Amino acid sequence: MCVSNLITIVSAQQQNDKKFFRQLQWSGTGALNFSNNFTTISIAPQAIYPVNAYFSTGLGLQYSYLSSRNDFRSHVYGGSWISIFQPIPEMQLSTELEQLRVNTKLENGFKDDFWNTALFLGLGYTQRNFTFGIRYNVLFKKSINIYTEAWMPFVRVFF
Repeated sequence: MCVSNLITIVSAQQQNDKKFFRQLQWSGTGALNFSNNFTTISIAPQAIYPVNAYFSTGLGLQYSYLSSRNDFRSHVYGGSWISIFQPIPEMQLSTELEQLRVNTKLENGFKDDFWNTALFLGLGYTQRNFTFGIRYNVLFKKSINIYTEAWMPFVRVFF
């Protein structure tokens, strides 16, 4: 292979990488809540790639710290994979597989560490980059879950 062909291949790869990152859409949530007895700190960035005009897919990360004075401390962290299908511009169908590790320590010394897996199926109404809707966790089990209900409203804004 001659040097000019190698340079052309490397240049084309760099252009494809730049195109990929320019097309990524970013979103995320964050929360800070401080009161006399309770603290919540949470961050959850997410990125999706539009494969075509109808389908996008991406990854998310999540970390939360919860503390209740004289009661418990908990760390929740993990990731998710999301796929979004838009058959028409106003409708969004989504699936999101989420895997979270939950580490909780009660003040009495009791520890509870477990994995929480959720598979959400969602339906949303979209206007431009803003979507609100409802999602259902098909793997929900009330006895071992960090969520209190299987049904959850959601809001998504991708930039």
